[in-house]
Parts: sequence; C-alpha cells; structure tokens
Amino acid sequence: MMKSAQLDFSEEIWQAILSRDSQFDGKIFYGVRSTKIYCRPSCPSRKPNRSQVTIFQSAPAAEAQGFRPCKRCQPQKVLAPTIDKILSACRYIESQSDCIPTLTELSTQVAMSPTHFQKVFKQTIGVTPFEYGNAQRRERLKQHLQQGTAITDALYEVGYGSSSRLYEKALQKLGMTPARYKQHGRGEEILYASANSPLGYLTIAATKQGICSVKLGDDLAKLENELHNEFCHALLQRADDELQEWIQVLVNYLSGKLPLPELPYDVKATAFQIQVWEALKQIPLGTTVSYSDVACSIGHPTAVRAVARACATNPVALIIPCHRVLPKAGGLGGYRWGVSRKQALLEMERVTSPVIDNLGN
Repeated sequence: MMKSAQLDFSEEIWQAILSRDSQFDGKIFYGVRSTKIYCRPSCPSRKPNRSQVTIFQSAPAAEAQGFRPCKRCQPQKVLAPTIDKILSACRYIESQSDCIPTLTELSTQVAMSPTHFQKVFKQTIGVTPFEYGNAQRRERLKQHLQQGTAITDALYEVGYGSSSRLYEKALQKLGMTPARYKQHGRGEEILYASANSPLGYLTIAATKQGICSVKLGDDLAKLENELHNEFCHALLQRADDELQEWIQVLVNYLSGKLPLPELPYDVKATAFQIQVWEALKQIPLGTTVSYSDVACSIGHPTAVRAVARACATNPVALIIPCHRVLPKAGGLGGYRWGVSRKQALLEMERVTSPVIDNLGN
C-alpha cells in the first residue's frame, strides 16, 4: 500500500490512462516522475512508461509531492460540467428548508459517487456539503428570529433536532445566544478601547469570543460614535485596561516593530465571506494579490466583484488583511479607512517583512 496521498496502481487505472477515459477525470490523477508533471487520465499528451507513473487521488495531493500541473489538460481546475453539478447541488441544499440532505441523497441528485462528490464539492465551494447546508440553516434561523418567530418554533422550522444542540452551537456560530440575536444583540456585553497609532486613531471592540471590530481614523469621537451605532442594542463599555494587550499588539504592528500574531475574532459572516477572509489570511506579509487571484484561489474565478464586496465588508481590518488585495488593472483600489492608509500599510509591511524573516532565521 502506498502513502495515503497516492492510490494503488491497478490495471483498470492504467487502461483508463492509455484510453484517455474521461470518466476517470477528477477521480484520479497521474504524475510522471521523470518530468514531475501530473495530468488528468484524459490528457491528450503522449503517454509515459508505466514504470514512471504515480497515481494520486487529488490535484493537491500531487502538488504536495512536488508535481506541477500539466499545461495542456490543466488538472488543477475543476471541469465546467462538474461545476454545473456542484452548483446544482448547492441549489438543492438551499431548497431543503427543514433539513440538510445526506451525502448519498446529494450525490444521487448529480449522478456522482458520494466520495468523489464530497471531494469535488469541497474543492469547488471550499467547505463540505454538510458545512454548506449548516451555514444555510443558520441564515434561515437568523431570518426567523429577526421576523419575530418564537425561538422554539424557529428551531424546529429550520431543522435543528433539539434546543440543547442549538444552544451548544449558538455562541460559536451566531456569536451570541439566539434570544439575544433575536433582540439584535440587546444585553450582549461588548468592550471597546482606543489608542493613538502611526496611522491615526485605532479603536477595537470585542465580545467574550474575540475581537468584533477594528476601526482606523483621524477623528476619535467619530470612530467611537460609529461603534455605538454599529452595536446600538448591545451593552457597550469602555475597557482600556482589559483590552490593553490586544490593542498594544495592533499598535506595535502598525509601528513596524513586530509581526501580527493570530488574534481571536468574533464576526458574523456568510460561508462565502468566511471563505474569502480565510484566503486573505494566507497572503504573506509584504506581498499583494489581485481580487481575481483571490477569486481563483477559492474556486470562484468569475466572482471578482463578490470578493471585492467581502473585502469591503471586513469588520476586523488588519486581523483579516484586506489591504493586501489590489485591482488587477493597477492602482491601490479602495479601502474603507482611506487609500492613503492602505498605501502606508503596504509600505510598512514591505519594509518590515525582510526584517521579520531575518529574525526568524
């Protein structure tokens, strides 16, 4: 048995490669050790000697072993017919208002094997079918609560099996209990603090779960007023001492003294926004990417505008580095806290990056 990233090389698989059988596309990938290139089974390229071939279960598995994608068959890209099937599965999940369809049910809907469907769904959407369904269910729950539906009724209407299960997940996923969410956060305790920084005033707010807001500006009173409007139904309290450690970390970062460590944050978001923000967190310090780069990295190459909106609605600037995304056509693009701050941030990171690398070495 080979490593888990690889598959047994059966005669059936070899014949599929020789015959360029497209039915195996997406199910297996073959790498040629002499060239360090991997392909789809249907690739039109000249077939290699069997002794040079290694079989992988996914494109990422091949790349993890040092193989590069073939430029002819582009095995790293999900095929258009497959994308259509995955989008069809998404619509089916969304149509089930009181339950999350099973993996078998979904794979049958799109005529794919459950294992292959699960793998391709996550490659395309960025989350598993169950995670996607759960996100849809939470959105329906929020809508019911905001419309005044009783909590118990809302619970069963969206398919939760028991109230204990709902409340167990509520703090983590809704950021507050369903009762408080229904009241628009009324009674939720949120602490905030402000400080001066190299880029103007810095204001942060935090729940017990983590930072829920980061703001930058020239007018401290205006920033704090925006904060009160944003959390108008919550119990908002100044807490400079309690939040001193987090705000000092951010000030040190803006001063170019230290890298920004992983800070806990508590934000409300759709599955797509979370997917974009997770991609932003992977952009290395001192580098930039385009909105289209981010769209491609999460498997949605045509969703450039949606990616831009997700960047613009990022509530925790710096922690999620949306400033590292630029228009492909050139220029800095927009930034909620001002283009001049975006430029200053990028310049600071450009200078800081090699210093931090040297410290790490």
